[in-house]
Amino acid sequence: MAAAGAAGWRQHVRHPITNGRRNVSIHGISGAFVRALREPRACFFAVLFALTAGLAACGGGGGGSSGSGGGSSAGGSGDTSSLPAGPQQQPIAASGPNAVAVTVNRGITGNVPNIPTVSVTICVPNTGTCQKIDNIQVDTASFGLRVVSSALGGFNGTLPLTTSNGATLAECTGFADGYTWGTVRSADVKIGGETASNIPIQVIGDLATSTVPTACSSIGPSQNSVQALGANGILGIGVAAWDCGAGCAISAQSSFYYACPNGTMSNNCANTAVTLNNQVANPVAHFPVDNNGVILQMPPISNNGQASATGTLVFGIGTQPNNAIPTSVQRFATDGGGNMTGTYNGHAVRAAFLDSGSNGLFFTDSGIAQCGGNLGTFYCPAKPLTLSATLTDKNNVSSNVSFNVVSASVLLNSGSNFALNDLAGSFGSSANLDLGLPFFYGRYVYYGLDQKSYGSGSQTPYVAF
Repeated sequence: MAAAGAAGWRQHVRHPITNGRRNVSIHGISGAFVRALREPRACFFAVLFALTAGLAACGGGGGGSSGSGGGSSAGGSGDTSSLPAGPQQQPIAASGPNAVAVTVNRGITGNVPNIPTVSVTICVPNTGTCQKIDNIQVDTASFGLRVVSSALGGFNGTLPLTTSNGATLAECTGFADGYTWGTVRSADVKIGGETASNIPIQVIGDLATSTVPTACSSIGPSQNSVQALGANGILGIGVAAWDCGAGCAISAQSSFYYACPNGTMSNNCANTAVTLNNQVANPVAHFPVDNNGVILQMPPISNNGQASATGTLVFGIGTQPNNAIPTSVQRFATDGGGNMTGTYNGHAVRAAFLDSGSNGLFFTDSGIAQCGGNLGTFYCPAKPLTLSATLTDKNNVSSNVSFNVVSASVLLNSGSNFALNDLAGSFGSSANLDLGLPFFYGRYVYYGLDQKSYGSGSQTPYVAF
């Protein structure tokens, strides 16, 4: 696709690994990563893909597909007149202390569509020494704030390091296409008018490459830069309060945290158990109010896509006049990582999730042509498709969902549209259904935090729309 430049369009899929909350099978990854999937270690992170081959996808469609079947040449029709109208909810104004604007546009790297971002202010705990960081990706399938060190600049050195028995505490975050590595530091995190005081965050890429443990580097390439990440950081606001939980607190073998005894130049960092209060924390769960969940509201957009879109992230559910949850919404009880099960195209789905950190609908369907070339495993059906899947929650309550798929070649060919509600592709296990940001356009999507597991309330995790 000429408009995309030599590197092509880039894919981002924040696909959950596991920490005992979720069991996700991902193809084409290293033995060390497979081991992590089987252990209660790396928390269920939505995976970021930055492959130059094109966007991957994991969004499903049930009841059989009508794609062109197999194939690998980019193409397809751009006539979307046959597609049904999508959801039409409009976001509320991003006013008041519990709401902040969410922006989708060409982004900080200029070649990743469907990256929703907000601005976050980071402060030295209990001080007025702060720095505002723009272009932080909103990710509803991971937990905790992670900021690239280059975006912080010299301010990084002012944030207190977290230590473990006198050693610098670092974290290896595993993604399907690689890893992030960096220190854990304490900060006050301000988003809109809300503040999470003195919580652990991860600073990505502030440690020497020589410090990366073998078990971490064997996952795949480093994702420690803005260019690799596609944003200045990741704001994980899923249903969990911490990024690992009890597994990392129990034993070093179950932890993906590391103690580096000689600080930032150490090359003998070793796995260490980490108590909850030192684990990277979901800021929302640590707000003094409006801390029981979030609502991500994205506007409806054209089936042909558009240059940009502006939505609203609302903190709290049923805590303020602007965040009530109607009785008419479909509510799904999830596991501790936000997972459901379901079916797509007659096959069982072991892990279905709503993930704003994935920039496409990601699912496997051999009946739909893949684009190939610069667009890799993006789907390029000969004509637009309307597909469906069934979601089943932890209480065995099921509901059907539908979504559209339009040829990625058509959607991305102009090189000017970055908000796309029908971009899809194939990635990973056929047992996964990743309803990424395209699913969010025109919807209010609710995430109720797991308060019961952490003794902060009786609420169990759920998603709703």
